[in-house]
Formats: sequence, structure tokens, C-alpha cells
Amino acid sequence: MENKSLSESSFAKRVVRKHLCYGSFDIWFLIILLALVCFGLVMMFSASYPYALNMYNDSTHFISRQAPFAALGIVMMLIISRINPYVWKHYAAPILIIAVLLLLVVFVLPQYKAGFYRWIDLKFTTIQPSEVAKFAVIIAGAVIYDKYKNHMSSSRVATTPIAQKVNKKLGAGIVRESWVPTWLFCGYFILCSLLVFLEKHLSGCILLFAIGVVMMYLGGVRQRWFVIAVASVAVLGTLVCVYIMATKDSDSTNILQGYMKERIVGWLDKDYDPTGTRWQTNQALYAIGSGGFFGKGLGNSTQKYMYVSEPQNDMIFSIVCEELGFVGAAFVIILFVLLVYRGIVIGLHAKTRFESLLAMGIVFQVGLQVLLNIAVATDSIPNTGISLPFFSYGGTSLIMLLCEMGVVLAISRESSLNKK
Repeated sequence: MENKSLSESSFAKRVVRKHLCYGSFDIWFLIILLALVCFGLVMMFSASYPYALNMYNDSTHFISRQAPFAALGIVMMLIISRINPYVWKHYAAPILIIAVLLLLVVFVLPQYKAGFYRWIDLKFTTIQPSEVAKFAVIIAGAVIYDKYKNHMSSSRVATTPIAQKVNKKLGAGIVRESWVPTWLFCGYFILCSLLVFLEKHLSGCILLFAIGVVMMYLGGVRQRWFVIAVASVAVLGTLVCVYIMATKDSDSTNILQGYMKERIVGWLDKDYDPTGTRWQTNQALYAIGSGGFFGKGLGNSTQKYMYVSEPQNDMIFSIVCEELGFVGAAFVIILFVLLVYRGIVIGLHAKTRFESLLAMGIVFQVGLQVLLNIAVATDSIPNTGISLPFFSYGGTSLIMLLCEMGVVLAISRESSLNKK
């Protein structure tokens, strides 16, 4: 009986040991990350206190909520950095299913019928399913392109049941093995993107789609398909913009939902509805332009005083530019570039292909989100409401980002960087 108990204890220890990773993580990645989180909290408070005082009669309303999420996120990040990346691969299927279910739950909530609703209210906090979906899409890409890595360069005819039926119907071996992983992955990330789009969350849809394209590229999809895809999207986007501008004064177009059409028109026509659709974008541009080279000084923004709408969210970069100028904005961008670069280095030295794809997918997600946010703030693309990672207000987003950073740190523990 005693031997059996010792055996069970030994087995439990082996299981725990298998699910944990040891060694030191990449200290430079952590330093850059903590610098972004701390800088983000300072700027979020500086940008938000006039709006918070006006709306809630409490200048600390936003920072008093964001700071605990940041602290909790850092603790969770450090815990996750101890979890072996193998766990995410092993439990990938439940994670993917949960992400889709969370997206579907939004449609049955009574608040959804009232208009724009993208959150699940848990009373003590809210969950934004699209944030979970981003991580799920990255995991899906990493799992599929790792499992089918030998298919990517294969020119053989696919032997899966569906592919055989298609080839038989067409009377030729058109469907190749290299298509199978991309079909599987596209099916999942397009489903998630569509659900987010139906939730009237255009920015989330664009970001999910972009993450999916990046994972396909990292997975080894042939580059000529990207040239064709980019050209097709560019042509389609141009045609949609031309059609929308031609019918901007008419209610007959149903290509996009009303608010989406207005934002595209506002982006193309700089004189369109300056006190409505273009108000936030114009005020953000005034803030960026008035910052100059060195800025007005931390806390000295003018545009955050009820000119830029909710400056703690999507347009926080414009307040950074106004208060800290070109120098401060460049410093923020450099920090993000260094974070993405260090994440790529970790991915390139990862122990397995799955870990490599997972690490690079996560940091590319951050990079894409930063790029799109700055593009919106500078009026380079239509206003789609994309948040700036670690800076914009939002508890779910911050915790999910920090948890994902924990995954990258866990991969760095296992990488060959620690073997040098």
C-alpha cells in the first residue's frame, strides 16, 4: 500500500514537472515590456483625468481601475511564464471552441439588440470575446502549420476525404496537399472574423483577419498567393471606396453598415461632417500637430479637455504626441519595435516549430495593432477604433496581452537563447 502511494506521488510529480518549464526567461523582453506597461499607465492617467472628472466627478476613475488590472496581469504573466508551451498545443482544441462560444454568447445577450455590444458583462468586470479570439487564431495557426509542416512544400495530390471528393468531381488532381492546412486554418479564422464583424466590431474583424494572414505567411504559404491576395484586396477596397463615395448622399448602398460607410466617407472626404464623423480624427490631428518636436509637457495637453473624444482609448497616441512631441512618440514606437524584434528573436530560437510560430504570432499581433492604431490617429486609414496595446484603457485587453507575453516568456525559457 505504501509503495502504491509513493508510486502515485511520483507520477503526480512527473505530470506537474511535464507541464512546467524551468530556466531563466529573456530579461530584455521583460524589461521592454514593463517599460511599456508603466509608460502606458502614466499616459493613460494623463490623457484620461479631465474626461474622468467631467463624466464621473473623479479624475482617477480610469487609472484606479486600470492599475489593478495591470498588477493582476503581471502576476498572471509571471505564472504563465512557468507553464510549458506544450500545454497550449495539447489543449488547443478546447481553447478554440471556447473562443467561438464566447463570440456566439454576445448575440444572445439583450444588450446586443440595443446597438453596439461586444462585451460579456460579468457584473464585477467585462470580457471582450474578440480579445480571446485573437489568441485562439494564433494558437490555431501554430498548431495546424506545425502539424502539417511537411505538407507545405508538397506538390502531391491531397488524400483527405473532402479533397478526394473535390478532385473526383473536377476530374483532376487539382487539390494539393499543401492546400489542406491553409484550408483548415482559413476556415477557423474567417469564422472568427465573421462573428466579430457581425458584432459590429470592424476594427476587431480587421485585426483578426490580419493576424490570420500573418500566421499563414509564417506557416509557409507560398508567397505568390500573398501577392495575388494583396492585389485582390487592394482592387476590391478601391472599388468599394469609389462606390461608397459615388453614393455617399444616397441611402441605397448596403455594402457596409451605416457607421462604417460614414467613417470611410469621412476618411476620403476631409470636409465631410467636421462636427460629427470627422470630429475625433480632426481633434487628434490638431493634438499631434501642436505637440511639435518636444511636446507641451506631460499633463499639458489641450485637446484632452473634451476635444478628443474619450482620449484614454483609441486616440491616446495623439495625446502622447501633444504632450511629449515627436521625441516622446518616437520613443514609444521604438519600444514597440524592440518588443516585436525581441519576440522574433525568441521565436527564431524556439525549441519547436509550434513554439516558434506561437511566439512570433503573438508579437506580430502587438505590432499590427500598434501600426493600425497609429494609422488611425494620423488619418492614414479610416477610424476603426483599434486600441493601442498597454496604453489604451481596457481591462480585458490588458490582461490578455500580458498573459500572451507570459507565453512568450515561457517559450524563451525553453529556447536555445539560454543554451549559449
